[in-house]
Amino acid sequence: MDTRSYFCRAFVAVFLCFVIQGSPSRAQVSSPEALRAAAENAYGRGAFDQAIEGWSRAARQFELAGRFPEQIDALVHVAETYQNIGLFTEALDTLETARSLNREASNPAQVRILGTQGSVYLAMGSNQRASDTLTRAFDLATELGDNRLAAFIGNNRGKLFAARGEYDVAIATYRDSARLARDNAMPMLAARALSNAATLLCQTGEYDECADFQREGLEVTALLDDSHDKAQLLVTLGLNYTPLVEQFPDRYSELMLRANEAFNQASASAEAVGDLRVRSFAVGNLGGLYETENRQREALELTRRAVSDAQQVDAPEALYRWQWQAGRLLRAMGSRDEAIEAYRSAIITLQTIRQEAPEAYATTATSFRESAGRAYFEMIDLLFELASSARESEDGSSYLNEARETVELFKLAELRDYFRDDCVDTYLARKTGLGEISSDAAIIYPIVLPDRLELLVGIGSKLSRFTVPVREEALTNLVRIFRLLLEGRTPNAYLAPAEQLYEWLIRPLEPLLESSGVETLVFVPDGPLRTIPMAALHDGSEFVIAKYAVAITPSLSLSDPRPMERGNISVLTVGLTEAVQNFAALPSVAAEAEAISELYPGAVLLDESFVFENVESELAETEFSIVHVASHAAFAANPEDSFLLTYDDRLTLDDLGNLIGRFRLRENPIELLTLSACESASGDDRAALGLAGVAVKAGAKSALATLWQISDEATSELIGRFYSELRDASFTKAKALQKAQLALLSDPRYEHPFFWSPFILINNWL
Repeated sequence: MDTRSYFCRAFVAVFLCFVIQGSPSRAQVSSPEALRAAAENAYGRGAFDQAIEGWSRAARQFELAGRFPEQIDALVHVAETYQNIGLFTEALDTLETARSLNREASNPAQVRILGTQGSVYLAMGSNQRASDTLTRAFDLATELGDNRLAAFIGNNRGKLFAARGEYDVAIATYRDSARLARDNAMPMLAARALSNAATLLCQTGEYDECADFQREGLEVTALLDDSHDKAQLLVTLGLNYTPLVEQFPDRYSELMLRANEAFNQASASAEAVGDLRVRSFAVGNLGGLYETENRQREALELTRRAVSDAQQVDAPEALYRWQWQAGRLLRAMGSRDEAIEAYRSAIITLQTIRQEAPEAYATTATSFRESAGRAYFEMIDLLFELASSARESEDGSSYLNEARETVELFKLAELRDYFRDDCVDTYLARKTGLGEISSDAAIIYPIVLPDRLELLVGIGSKLSRFTVPVREEALTNLVRIFRLLLEGRTPNAYLAPAEQLYEWLIRPLEPLLESSGVETLVFVPDGPLRTIPMAALHDGSEFVIAKYAVAITPSLSLSDPRPMERGNISVLTVGLTEAVQNFAALPSVAAEAEAISELYPGAVLLDESFVFENVESELAETEFSIVHVASHAAFAANPEDSFLLTYDDRLTLDDLGNLIGRFRLRENPIELLTLSACESASGDDRAALGLAGVAVKAGAKSALATLWQISDEATSELIGRFYSELRDASFTKAKALQKAQLALLSDPRYEHPFFWSPFILINNWL
């Protein structure tokens, strides 16, 4: 929900109070203490919109009275509440206002501001900024000798260490935070630190220790007064019993009973303060317990109660979970039509969730695909089931079309989750309708399900389905082996997995591809399949690239269908030939830049000229068709850790988006962004997702990039040939790349797919 919605609701609530209770006295209106107390009460019962309104009004009143410390305190509370509902940008803006009001650089208010900023950065996935900020906050709290603030910062630092994989340090930090909190009469913070430690220990397989922290956390929580925070803690502690139940089957009844008690206590605490949001989580997760015991009817009743609570308080982050859970339950009960409607509702709700979403309740998932993404794939699985069982009088193709649309929705949501900004929506907003794609291209959706691989193939307006009986685990393992063998450059070792993957991904389609005259394969890869080059699959006689041009797109909805204008191409070439910032020199970049300059007009910025300001100036002054970057670049699971190396700095994906993305709305956006020396980590699906989405982030119609770095000389050779072939207007970008790859394949120096296959064309292939 956006800020405007929250303030509109808050205004309505205040207006109703006036109508029902009559106008308050002037003292009530002007008293910041009364407003602050009302805000604290509202927060305690989970009425965050009213809490934001109350603290904001109190801050204004404190400002008018010149009481700046109280104003800062109120603003920090506003920011914390914004964070609680996932409005991270608003939280940071509010904290910046508070920081500007703070007259001292070293006081408790500064620690509060920094500590909350660090917590927000952490929730956003900005681990480095969180680390810098929390370290400053902790050092300052230590310098001031303020144990209460040290306990507060310590809990957030524990989250940071956990996010960085420093689990032992995280547990020790949580333990210290809980001790300091207890010693300083902060039972809520102590309970929160103990709960966080228990969650982490369960996630890392330290089940005995997890159970100890669980027990201690519950003991402290039981002593707290009913509130939003207490109810939320009980939900988290209840969820921690799930891995314990799996680990200790001999204690199944005992642990299930404890989980049941935790959720019931959470529900009672939430109900006592009128907090429907957390009651929805409590009741819904209680329904989940019944689901695990196959008590579907009781589970469904609880789930529907949770849906009702979430709808009443407009909490989509809760609502989609229970709509999804209802879908699972109804399917298990044999009510497939009702189940598909429940799944559809869950998917619709997921699409409405703002990307800066509230932190999940004790989630152990490491990616969007593993968490909310499972709802999409369960719905797709059910649609395939309905398509298979459709009677002859019914049209099963409608289910296949809906399955493809659901895949597209998932792809969009996955990219939104990765980039956590509006680049996906901005890209969609400027696109024209796709219509039918050229008839010589096959759009292939490999859909990886737990028990099989489904292939949806679109050629023109026709959609076909192929089912391959390979389990997800077996497919993933072979993909990982294939990638490692390709990068290892061992002669012919890659052939066995290349041929097996061909059998699974291409062989079933061969009759359709041949009869349809297909010349280009466009993959919308899923999960581990993003990490390998489809061009290197092998049919036993030749590589895929020998028969087809190959491209990928993170989503067909994000592929601008307009062919590239060839009449007036200009290129901005930037790059490094020298060794800088501990990265190796790329001496062939000079020849690469010279070859491009001989083919196309434009500008060249190499070495010390390749700095942010110069690139920005060139892009502002000239409408380039192509931006070619010949420099080290890396894509990581966290976009904050992805970068492109300049002479004196590292450009983040945000920087890249700011440089190039500003032109995404112009009449002729950047046609092609080339990253000729980039790489993504082997076996890292999210890193490959970032690479696949780079064109969208940058606002370019297409991107040419590499899955791993190859030799400087081979890169220069392939890039030169690609740009030369691109001058032929009869070739699509995909076919120009195919010609360049085949040229390297025919060269004995570069015939191993290590050299030519990592180059992938992303998005528009025309």
